[in-house]
Amino acid sequence: MELAAGGQAHGGLMSDERVRARVGFVIELARRLHQYGAAAPRLEQAIGNAAQRIGLACEVLSTPTSIVLSFSAPEGDGIADVTQVVRIAPGDVNLTRLCRADEIADRVADGTLDPRRGLAQLRALGRPLSRGALWATVVSYGLSAGAIAVLFRNAWQDAAAAGVIGLLIGAIVVAGYGRPRLAVASDAIAALVATFIATMISAWLVPLALKLVVLSALIVLVPGMSLTNAVRELTSQHLASGVARFAGAAATILKLTFGTIAAAQLCTVAHIVPSGHSLPPLPLWAQWPALAVAAVAFAMLFQTARRDYPLVLTAVIVGYLVTYWCGNALGAPFGVFVGGLVLSAGSNLYARLKHRPGALVREPGVLLLVPGSVGFRSVSDLLNNQIASGTHIAVLLVTLLISLVAGLLFGDLLIAPRRSL
Repeated sequence: MELAAGGQAHGGLMSDERVRARVGFVIELARRLHQYGAAAPRLEQAIGNAAQRIGLACEVLSTPTSIVLSFSAPEGDGIADVTQVVRIAPGDVNLTRLCRADEIADRVADGTLDPRRGLAQLRALGRPLSRGALWATVVSYGLSAGAIAVLFRNAWQDAAAAGVIGLLIGAIVVAGYGRPRLAVASDAIAALVATFIATMISAWLVPLALKLVVLSALIVLVPGMSLTNAVRELTSQHLASGVARFAGAAATILKLTFGTIAAAQLCTVAHIVPSGHSLPPLPLWAQWPALAVAAVAFAMLFQTARRDYPLVLTAVIVGYLVTYWCGNALGAPFGVFVGGLVLSAGSNLYARLKHRPGALVREPGVLLLVPGSVGFRSVSDLLNNQIASGTHIAVLLVTLLISLVAGLLFGDLLIAPRRSL
């Protein structure tokens, strides 16, 4: 749902139809970049640059649920002629549409595409996902859950259960598209369903590592990326967006935790008791095919274009391997720091060489590094009165978040970003 309201203080800027078309194009570009997952610092810089290249002066304020744009003449008195407020729901990363919006903006800026036609093409990006894309999203949830369960060193039965539950969660999430009430409650519903089904499987069919299976099934919903973006926005002085994003991530973790606790209580009332022993874990070599499956799942989840699959798969695998090796050598925080640094610098280098958004490397590559699962486990332990464990994990969460954000910032220093996205 979107609500846009605009006010005009001075009529001069909007009296020219060509300028009006440019203003409309910039507003639509901001809306699309927000919908496709651009964080506040990158969105504000991208919109400011795009407006400047087409002869406008634009001040932008972006938060997870709104954008404010003020336009004025480039050589005017600095007082805004037009201010537009766009109310918009938080977006999800869609790499194909993000790259397409960036391409349209470049073509309008260099004069090869008229702003009116550019506006029409941006609006065309807002069409609903195709049935094939929706099925791919559901499958990506199942593949991600199964692969993460293997990376957690579980048994193959655990991975199979997590994969099946992940498919159900993907179906719940997709069912929430276009249904606002269901979408708001989908996190809690998914956590309840995941915990209830995993408990029944462990009680009646085969023993499972229950907590890790539930965490693997919910891994895509855990807001690790939102937490990372929130800390990065706070460190870059985008305080309004950072606080709002952090609060949104905390609310999501609370909904997920409530769903798991509610399901556990229902199972206790129904006398469904999970098995107390676990099965032997998969051998260490199993993580390598699981890593490849996870990379494919993330490419599907982010709606990646087919031509960009090799790049996305490489980013996910390289980021994980660097973090894994450095973490084993010098500790998890250092591994996450080096992984973030390599991905940030690599994304900037790719953007410089190919003149395309570095998000193609950065967003999927960071997904296995973000510590969202740590935050979920911390809140879950605290609500279950496991104070010592919950506090310890919360400290680890803060440490990993700081390490990852520091790596991303140092990567920007190592290779300066030439493109905003």
